[in-house]
Amino acid sequence: MSRLLGGTLERVCKAVLLLCLLHFLVAVILYFDVYAQHLAFFSRFSARGPALALHPAASSSTNCSRPNATAPSSGLPEAPSVRPGPTAPILPPCPDSPPGLVGRLLIEFTSPMPLERVQRENPGVLLGGRYTPPDCTPAQTVAVIIPFRHREHHLRYWLHYMHPILRRQRLRYGIYVINQHGEDTFNRAKLLNVGFLEVLKEDATYDCFIFSDVDLVPMDDRNLYRCGDQPRHFAIAIDKFGFRLPYAGYFGGVSGLSKAQFLRINGFPNEYWGWGGEDDDIFNRISLTGMKISRPDIRIGRYRMIKHDRDKHNEPNPQRFTKIKNTKLTMKRDGIGSVRYQVLEVSWQPLFTNITVDIGRPPSWPPWG
Repeated sequence: MSRLLGGTLERVCKAVLLLCLLHFLVAVILYFDVYAQHLAFFSRFSARGPALALHPAASSSTNCSRPNATAPSSGLPEAPSVRPGPTAPILPPCPDSPPGLVGRLLIEFTSPMPLERVQRENPGVLLGGRYTPPDCTPAQTVAVIIPFRHREHHLRYWLHYMHPILRRQRLRYGIYVINQHGEDTFNRAKLLNVGFLEVLKEDATYDCFIFSDVDLVPMDDRNLYRCGDQPRHFAIAIDKFGFRLPYAGYFGGVSGLSKAQFLRINGFPNEYWGWGGEDDDIFNRISLTGMKISRPDIRIGRYRMIKHDRDKHNEPNPQRFTKIKNTKLTMKRDGIGSVRYQVLEVSWQPLFTNITVDIGRPPSWPPWG
C-alpha cells in the first residue's frame, strides 16, 4: 500500500515540476517579448525625435504598406517642378518690300572713309560682317562674295554704303572678301568659285550668293540683293557705260545665283586669267542650262563705279574670245568641281571676313585650242 502511495506522489511531484517549468518558460517568453516591444518603442522614439524637431511636418505618419497608401512627406522642401524657360519670340517673316528703304541715294567717293568710322556707323554688324534683322525672319541667308586684291581704298567705300543698304533691306547676310595672294595675273571667276566653297564651309545655311566687284555701289536701295527663280543681274546701268548695258549678253559687275543655280552651271570657269571673258562665259552657261537672267528695272539698277587704275597684272586675256566660243565644250570639266586652291589665312574683321588664298599661276600655254 505504501509503495503505491509513494508512486502516486512521485508522479504528482513530476507533474507539478513540469507545470512550474512550463510556467517559467512562459514567463521568460513574455518577459523578452515585452522587453523587445519596449526596446523597439524607444528606438523609434530616439530615431524620429531629431527629425521631428527639425521638420514638424513629418509627425503625421501614414501606413505605406497598403497598396493605395500615399507615401509620407519627407519634411524636406520639395524641389520646384521643372517648367520650360522663356523661349525666344517667334518673329514674323520679313516683308517682301521693306518699309525702311529710301530709294535713290547720293553716292560720292571724295570724303575720307576710315574703317573705324564705318564700324561706328554699323553697330549691329557682328564680327566677320554678319547681320541678322532683329525684328523679322528673312526668307534667305545671303553671302556677298567679293573677289579682291589691292583695293583697300575701294573696300572702305563699299562697306560704308553697302552695310546700311543691306540692313535696310532686312537681309540676313555675311560679307566675304576673297583675297588673291601674290602678284600673278588676277583671276576673278576662280576667286568667286573659291568664295562659294569656303562660305559654305563656314555656314552651310547660305542659300543665296551675290558676287560683287568691290568698285561698284548701287545708287538705289530698292535693288534688293536677293536670289529668285532665275539667276539675277543687278548692275545693269553703270555710270561708266552711260547707265545702260554695254551689250545684251553682259553679266558682269554684280550678279546673284542661288546655291542650286550655281551648281547647275558648274560654277564659274577657272581658266580666265586677266581681264574680261568670264562674264560672257557665265552668261553662256546660264543659257545652255535653259535658265534665263532676270534684271531689275533700269531706274533702280543704277551703279556708280569707283575710278581706279587697272592692275598691271589684270590685263585683257588674249584667249578670252576663243574660250567664250567653247563654253559648251568646257562647261562640264571646268568649274566648281575642278577648282584647285590653298587657303592661307581666314580672319574675321569687324565688318567682313577676309579669306586669303593661293589660286596658283596662269598656264604658259592656252588650256584649249
